Amino acid sequence: MNLAIALTAARYGAATANYTEVRAPAQRVSCRDVLTGKEFDVRAKCVINATGPFTDSVRKMDDQEVPNICQPSAGVHIVMPGYYSPDNMGLLDPATSDGRVIFFLPWEKMTIAGTTDSPTDVTSHPIPTEEDINFILSEVRNYLGADVEVRRGDVLAAWSGIRPLVTNPDSKDTQSLSRNHVVTVSDSGLITIAGGKWTTYRAMARDTIDTAIRKHNLKAGSCQTMGLQLEGAQDWSPTLYIRLVQDYGLESEVAQHLASTYGGKAFEVAKIAQVTGKRWPIVGKRLVSEFPYIEAEVVYGVKEYARTAVDIISRRTRLAFLNVQAAHEALPRIVDIMAKELNWCEQQKKEQLETAKTFLYYEMGYKVKTDQLTDASEISLAPSDIERYKKRFRMFDKDKKGFITILDVQRVLQSISVQIDENALHEILNEVDLNKNGQVELNEFLQLMSAVQKGRVSGSRLAVLMKSAEEKLGRRQAIPVDRSGGGL
Repeated sequence: MNLAIALTAARYGAATANYTEVRAPAQRVSCRDVLTGKEFDVRAKCVINATGPFTDSVRKMDDQEVPNICQPSAGVHIVMPGYYSPDNMGLLDPATSDGRVIFFLPWEKMTIAGTTDSPTDVTSHPIPTEEDINFILSEVRNYLGADVEVRRGDVLAAWSGIRPLVTNPDSKDTQSLSRNHVVTVSDSGLITIAGGKWTTYRAMARDTIDTAIRKHNLKAGSCQTMGLQLEGAQDWSPTLYIRLVQDYGLESEVAQHLASTYGGKAFEVAKIAQVTGKRWPIVGKRLVSEFPYIEAEVVYGVKEYARTAVDIISRRTRLAFLNVQAAHEALPRIVDIMAKELNWCEQQKKEQLETAKTFLYYEMGYKVKTDQLTDASEISLAPSDIERYKKRFRMFDKDKKGFITILDVQRVLQSISVQIDENALHEILNEVDLNKNGQVELNEFLQLMSAVQKGRVSGSRLAVLMKSAEEKLGRRQAIPVDRSGGGL
């Protein structure tokens, strides 16, 4: 939505720049490109401060003595599998156990739940905490049947956002926080729009521009926002995706995603989609199999100002918000595609990959997810379960080494006629290899199975793979000699 607004402004003649920080918000605004370090000035009759939770830092550039009006509040959200909510029904409860609002909504074929509301420091990198995640999970349990187990391991992604709650400096009651917006004008003429929310952005923009026109004697006609369509809306229709399927040979799910995301611009994405080489779909290679995002969106994202891998996984697609592990798996391919478009060298590719992994690890909940299984995790299994899992482990550890490697897994898979790419196998084992020594030890496997039983970990590929292999091998009973005709 933010991108659509910026692109629409550009279509109407606005000059836009991302990854740019302001050094001094005077009539000659000093700016710096944070990617290149290049500095430049922008001349303006009027400067508007619309920086959300960073409102006060910009106001203090204008006047160091001005009191703060912004009270940042952290709101954590989590994403869970789609089966936790009906497709077309959401739930909102304004009276939870501690008075906070909780919502539970279907989103992008998943379930989004939130939110917390607690004071926080302003940062560009907010991090969700385990405490906040568990609060949401505990509240969610109140709305589901007793037969539905809400598991910590079902949290696919988690993030924290910062709400810019404000006090009105012109109000007598300056202590009360408002979720509405406030427009103020400093002695030097800096206009600040603070507070508010996405759903009222047009009213916020109208009030801000009206104030700018009035305070700075600007020439302008009447407000044009009512009925003004955003980028991509002009040629959109509910059946647009059918033309994408028919004209380009895209999968129906991918076509629906492109139509709802890009509107009429979806055809521009489809035009640059690669041929798959399959009978169907004809074009549109997915970044990850379970989500409708295709490689062409990375190329198109670069054309729409994307400059980092984080831009693609979080600001051009929703992959990081829907499944942090899937985003992690898609990163190498995303970086390769962007490198061709932006002429990155090998060092730049490495830096982009590491930066994006750090973003997923801390800001999108990968750390709190992986913390559910550590080398200090308790093993709380019944003796019978321990013996059962040891037996399963020994099916792979034929040499009784006390650990299994990729070669051990490949040998078992080969015996049951299953093939898995070596890189994929490496990732599967790495999820459980807690001490990162390239092998999974018996104790690590027991810790995994204990965490699975407790619901702290779900969807472990190694656990499912080993169970499936055990079942297939178990069905291969040896034929008795008497039934084989005596043998030779």
